[in-house]
Amino acid sequence: FLEAFESLLRFAENRTSSLFETAYGPMAKEAAEPVKELFTDISLYILGAETTVESAVLRFFDSLFPLVYSRLINPGITDLSEDYTECLRLTRQDINPFGRYSKNMVTELSKSLWAARMLSQALSLGIEVINTTEHAVLSKECSRALVKMQYCPHCQGLTLIRPCVGYCLNVMRGCLASVSELDAQWREFISTLEYLTNEMAASHELEMALSGVSNSINDAILHAQLNGPQLSATVDKVCGQPKQQEGNLSSTNIVPVKEVTETQTENQPFVMAHTSLNNKRREFINYMKRSRTFYASIAERLCDGDLVMRDSSTCWNGEDVV
Repeated sequence: FLEAFESLLRFAENRTSSLFETAYGPMAKEAAEPVKELFTDISLYILGAETTVESAVLRFFDSLFPLVYSRLINPGITDLSEDYTECLRLTRQDINPFGRYSKNMVTELSKSLWAARMLSQALSLGIEVINTTEHAVLSKECSRALVKMQYCPHCQGLTLIRPCVGYCLNVMRGCLASVSELDAQWREFISTLEYLTNEMAASHELEMALSGVSNSINDAILHAQLNGPQLSATVDKVCGQPKQQEGNLSSTNIVPVKEVTETQTENQPFVMAHTSLNNKRREFINYMKRSRTFYASIAERLCDGDLVMRDSSTCWNGEDVV
């Protein structure tokens, strides 16, 4: 699952980087770091880091606004000092240059990333439970009962006689009583996994949300460019006027927003990752549903097969051959 997540994140990051290189060349190099930070934050969030999708997305747009303002809206700016850049970052939160698109991106990503984060944490918890119960400590009473069941017939020279099924079940249930107490919680855990995987395949689909990041960013930049004059007037009042080139570039020199078309080849990695994650979800939950009764039936599983005598009337009952 984590490999599939990472594959989708890499695809979405590459797609977003391509957007800047294709449509916003003047700021592509400077935008590389904010893009990388955005997807690193998303990856950390899925893995359970103490962060939020909203803080990651808004931090990205905070970093993006100075670039959009100085490279696209006012391409004549020559002096983008640290103080002026910081003023633009802080102003972004007040004047909202990207309109509804930044908040829409938070909303869309939050739903799908939440489900992915919960599934990731649930899987880690499941692994922890299984690893813990794999090394269950046996009491002295259990050890004595196991020895009696397996080896006491040997004292009578009955080395080929195996335990009776009912006797084996009594011994194993006594030995594994503490483990079988996990049954109710394990069933609930499987139901939760089923819910999360269904959510990820429905309204919280991670693939769709991540593939839409570049489009959301493109729409946000377009919105800012279309409202450039109003933004410039507001920024001038708050941050002052930066240094301009001689004969400041007019609006006709602003880089036009290009429609970013996606070829079938570019979409292929996404389709493969999408299919991979869908298949993994489906196979995994079907497998887990089959293990719903694992902790309740663990004694039966151990008393099946070669350990006990099933198809013969002669077996060891703990005291004698019957």
